[in-house]
Amino acid sequence: MSEPAAPKARKHFPRGELRIVSPSGAVPEPQRVQIAARHLEELGFRVRIDPAALLREQRFAGSDARRVQALHRAARSRAAVVMATRGGYGLTRVLDALDYPLLHEAVSRRGQVWVGHSDFTALQLAMLARAGSVTYSGPMASFDFGAERVDEITRESFLDVVDSRLEAVGFECPDAPRSLDAAGVLWGGNMSLVCNLVGTPYLPRSRGVLFLEDVSEHPYRVERMFSQLLGAGVLQRQRAVLLGAFTDYRLSAHDAGYDLPAVVAWLRSRLREYKVPVLTGLPFGHVRTKLCLPHGARCRLVRDGSDAYLVFGHSHGGHHRAADPLDHAHEHHDPH
Repeated sequence: MSEPAAPKARKHFPRGELRIVSPSGAVPEPQRVQIAARHLEELGFRVRIDPAALLREQRFAGSDARRVQALHRAARSRAAVVMATRGGYGLTRVLDALDYPLLHEAVSRRGQVWVGHSDFTALQLAMLARAGSVTYSGPMASFDFGAERVDEITRESFLDVVDSRLEAVGFECPDAPRSLDAAGVLWGGNMSLVCNLVGTPYLPRSRGVLFLEDVSEHPYRVERMFSQLLGAGVLQRQRAVLLGAFTDYRLSAHDAGYDLPAVVAWLRSRLREYKVPVLTGLPFGHVRTKLCLPHGARCRLVRDGSDAYLVFGHSHGGHHRAADPLDHAHEHHDPH
């Protein structure tokens, strides 16, 4: 995958409060959160680290109740941005304990930007399914802003969101159909979490562009998850499937040439009759260079030359427009 051209640096002006929370796994390197706070302050944010962000209970960032309280505390705060420290595991344990009207009020009425990826996907899917909330799939404090050097594209894409400048993103995608023109809800994220929520009230019944990524999953396990989404009827109703980075897996001699491109070819053969294109190359996932994407917003996916573009609409005030409620109703057992 070739990286998008690096954007020009912009002036850093006061951008309001940014609150850092830990809704999932415990933070193994607290110093990275402090590094992230420094980087974010240099970008003009007043950084507030939630008092529970560095707690540990077993593998989690505090008890389930403490992590729920931290999310609700963030929603009630004056923060302009709420950013997760890291992923790991933990959000699916507490989805039934969250106050979705409160969270929706924070992001939709008061314009808070909630951002993260990995395990954060569970919260994003649930907020979309339960309330139609638009959140952002993007960088996190520990992995992205906690590095000594922050990736420039990651940083600038995030600032495009915060500054209400995100209207479209483009990336090299030579396998996009020449006639590509798909519109609908942009949704998805970490593939394991999408599959985990099939059959629950927390998976939105969205139609549009499904984007997926994962880490440390062998290609046969990725294919098995695609099989689950096919069996549940999720993939067939999309206008396009957009694949990001699938990283940190190891092939063996037993695979005998079976690899991720083989999985993509198999998926395309299964979706051909439904006329759902499968595209690769989205700069998103457990990688340093990632775009910041409005999860749950309307989008249009088009091709221009060898590049693909996601184009987003805006509502009053510069925030991305949520999809029609009919496009993200609760998931049901409907195989086709």
